[in-house]
Amino acid sequence: MSRSLIPTALHYFERVVSTGSIQAAARAQNIAASAIDRQVIRLEDQLGVKLFDRMPKGMRLTMAGETLVRLVHRWRAEERSAVAEIFALQGVQQGQVNIFAMDSHATTILPQLVQAIAVAHPLISLSIQIGSTDDAVNALLSGQVDLIIVFNLPPRNDVRPLWSMPLPFGCVVAPHHPLLGRTDVRFQDVIAYPIAMQSRSLLIRRFLEVQYSWLFAEPHGRVETNSLHLLKNLARSGSYVTFTSELDAATELADGSLRFLPLGDIDALPQTSDIAIDASKSLNTLVQIVADCAVTVIETVLESARQPERSAHLLNSPLPKA
Repeated sequence: MSRSLIPTALHYFERVVSTGSIQAAARAQNIAASAIDRQVIRLEDQLGVKLFDRMPKGMRLTMAGETLVRLVHRWRAEERSAVAEIFALQGVQQGQVNIFAMDSHATTILPQLVQAIAVAHPLISLSIQIGSTDDAVNALLSGQVDLIIVFNLPPRNDVRPLWSMPLPFGCVVAPHHPLLGRTDVRFQDVIAYPIAMQSRSLLIRRFLEVQYSWLFAEPHGRVETNSLHLLKNLARSGSYVTFTSELDAATELADGSLRFLPLGDIDALPQTSDIAIDASKSLNTLVQIVADCAVTVIETVLESARQPERSAHLLNSPLPKA
């Protein structure tokens, strides 16, 4: 979209919010800072409130400013949807879809999703943010993104699931780890070994704390981090066990550098892979295309992870059609 339908004053206001200062916004827009400042002041005069507190090192949103930026984000989302519908009326699938996904998706499903969309729908642009499930839901409901691809989406009336797949909860270990010699691995077996644990910023850790608080009573040489990459590297070393799902470690499971062990406990934590949209918005064609493609990619990646002997064939097969 070469020209936005969002009013210029709101566009400049949003740029100040995203860059942190009028000067930075001016550089990003390649216009004079005074032009942006005038537009912000005009907005404040029109609304009769301050939108920013002018700080020595930038601009800080007031409560009124936070309310306005949420409105702008919603308008952006509606604009993307309307433009996509207009193109669709002309028989063209063109526009941008904003996605929020998880850190582990960056090395598993996202590269294949991007390539599949590029091949099947070259006029669809993708914008992808990475973060936690909590971050994804917040971005979705504020209008910053159109679609979220997450783990363990909590039930909410304001979020509409499009697809969900249950995933067995378990741990990943190196191919030579002693736990692989057991036929039925349980939590009590795992804690006999050093554990590389997710930090509390991730839902899986919070679930563990609620249902298995005794895991955290004694450190037992535990390592905590919010980096999935570090967790998998520690597991590959053979010295640590990491609680996770197959999709988190799909690449390593497919190439054989890690092995997945589902936990046999009856009350082991359920996990899900989920795709969802804002429940207050209709599902437009472009978002549906990207969501359907994401489902196909996730299923393909999981099949590869669960059958390593076929992974080379699957990964070298033609990309799934969007």
